Amino acid sequence: MTSESKRSERPSQGPPGDSSPDADADRAAAEEAAPPDTEEHAASAAQAAAPVDTAVDARQLAAELEDARASVDELNERFLRAKAEAENVRRRAENDVASARKFAIERFAAEMLAVKDSLDLARSVELGENDSPAVAQMLEGLELTLKQMGSVFDRFAIREVAPEKGEKFDPELHQAMTTQPSEDVEPNHVLSVMQKGYTLNDRLLRPAMVIVAARPAAQDEPSS
Repeated sequence: MTSESKRSERPSQGPPGDSSPDADADRAAAEEAAPPDTEEHAASAAQAAAPVDTAVDARQLAAELEDARASVDELNERFLRAKAEAENVRRRAENDVASARKFAIERFAAEMLAVKDSLDLARSVELGENDSPAVAQMLEGLELTLKQMGSVFDRFAIREVAPEKGEKFDPELHQAMTTQPSEDVEPNHVLSVMQKGYTLNDRLLRPAMVIVAARPAAQDEPSS
C-alpha cells in the first residue's frame, strides 16, 4: 500500500476550535452527571434547614418566657406575703407599745381603788350637831383630797362605773352579788350599788358590785 492510500484512509480532522453537535451533547451530559460543587450544596442545605431551626428556637424561647413569667409571679407573691407579714408585725408591735403605755399603771390604779373606797366611806359619815370644829375641818380636807384624787383619775382615764337604780344589768361591767324581789324595778335591772366599779382606758379594772332586781313572788290567794 502506498503512502497516498494511507493518507486517504485517515479520517479528516477539522481545526482545533471547531466542534460537532455530537461533541456538544456529550459535554452537556457530562456536566449534568458531574457532582455539584460542595460549597453550593452546603449553602442550599443551610437555606433549606433555616426555617425549621427558626421554628424550634421560637418554641424554645416561648417556653423559657413562660417559665420566667411563672418565676416572676411566684417571687411577686412571696414578696407580697412577706410585706403583709412585716406590716402585721409592725402593727402588733405598735399596738403592744400603745397598750403598754395605756395600761402601765393598771396594777397601781387597782391598788388605789381601795384607798378611794375608804375615802368615799369616810365622806358618807354624817356630822352631828355636837361634832367639834376639828371634825368639820377634817371632813373639809377629806373633800379636797377626794377632789384631787378625782382629777388624777380623770387625767389617767380612770372612770367610775356606778350604775343608777333601774339601769339594765351589764355583765361586762357589773357583778351581781345577789338578787332581790322588787315591784318598782324591772327584773334583771340594777336595784342598788354595793361598791363602785372602775375602768382604765375603757378596760375594766373592777366591776361594780350590784344587787339585781328580781320578779316579786306571787302572793298566795286567800282560801275561801
